[in-house]
Amino acid sequence: MWIALLLVWNGDWHQWRGPNATGAVEKSGFPTVFSESGGVAWKTPLPGFGLSTPVVANGTAFLTSAVIVEDQQPLPEVAFLVMGVRLTDGEVVWQREVNKTVPAEGTHKDASWASPSAVTNGSVVVASFGSQGIYTLDLSGQILWSTDLGDMQTRRGFGEGSSPVIANDLVIINWDHEGDSFIAALGLKDGKLRWKKSRDEVTSWSTPLWVNHAGTDQVIVSATGSTRGYRLDDGEVIWSLPGMTLNTIPSPIFADGMVYLMSGFRGNALQAFELKKAQGDMTESLLTWSKDRDTPYVPSAVLHRGLLYYLKHNTAVLTCVDAKNGELAYGPQRVEGLSNVYASLVASDDRVLVVGRDGKIAVLAHGKEMEIKSLNQLDDRFDASPAISGDTLLLRGHKNLYAIAAP
Repeated sequence: MWIALLLVWNGDWHQWRGPNATGAVEKSGFPTVFSESGGVAWKTPLPGFGLSTPVVANGTAFLTSAVIVEDQQPLPEVAFLVMGVRLTDGEVVWQREVNKTVPAEGTHKDASWASPSAVTNGSVVVASFGSQGIYTLDLSGQILWSTDLGDMQTRRGFGEGSSPVIANDLVIINWDHEGDSFIAALGLKDGKLRWKKSRDEVTSWSTPLWVNHAGTDQVIVSATGSTRGYRLDDGEVIWSLPGMTLNTIPSPIFADGMVYLMSGFRGNALQAFELKKAQGDMTESLLTWSKDRDTPYVPSAVLHRGLLYYLKHNTAVLTCVDAKNGELAYGPQRVEGLSNVYASLVASDDRVLVVGRDGKIAVLAHGKEMEIKSLNQLDDRFDASPAISGDTLLLRGHKNLYAIAAP
């Protein structure tokens, strides 16, 4: 537990949505104006194709990729890689092939067989390739253990995307698909199954959220049928709440006693409630506030200094509300210069970042009025979400990993 807390204090982006799983860090000094000719500290070409967000510990960024070894029909043979990239200069210090196989199924044309982000506690790195295995490595890239939880059958063959979570001495895996869905807890040291609970759910891509509230550790998983809170030690359901849409993707957020859930495919849903009130089968009458329009399909929201920012579907149409009561600050309002957005929002200091697919990155002023501080352009395509570590912004493109930092 102390290792995870130390990572938060040091500002390391050790998991998919950052140190507090809100998408934000309090302070960072990366430049707000940057381009290929200025503000890029380094740019490292990446093998294969992956959409995983880099996670950072001890001066190293860890990420995954899938490399097509033999392009055959109906599915290619793929090498699954985990790599460590030095934060100071972008050098790939190690690259480990953890598996080479024909994937269990295809993936969406815009997705990758390496979409889930890794997670680290500062001692080990856990990388999930879903149907192709879950692997834990030490920080030098040596495999400590691996496990196979079976094969997913995702909706319409869209592929897999839920990231693993380290919670105390457990690894939490969300396995929602068109077959027998479940949530599982594996031992962090040995990969052995500690508990497994069936879930009456269709495919979702939402990453679990580990929280400690009122002395109880629980894991929150958002999904189409119901969002549920599971007791960490034994997997028993504490509470459940219906209301999300089909194809639930955005990750839950927890801060200041409040839980925020959202989804936006074939409908719109945003639910906010006090976790202390969550018990048993909940109804919408227990919500503190809610919204039924302009919510995101793929990108997760960001919560920063009391304001909740979220996009409409997969577009650059932004809404900002007061996280406490849902009062509208602005929006839905288009971020001029951007169009399609699949990367999740991040924030630090007095700024919020919106990363467009076409390489345009908007830096907005944090606050209750939209103000575009800069609109930047990089020569890559971006679907992976950004990460922030210290004074460095990491942007994972289709071809390169960028570090945006002052000289």
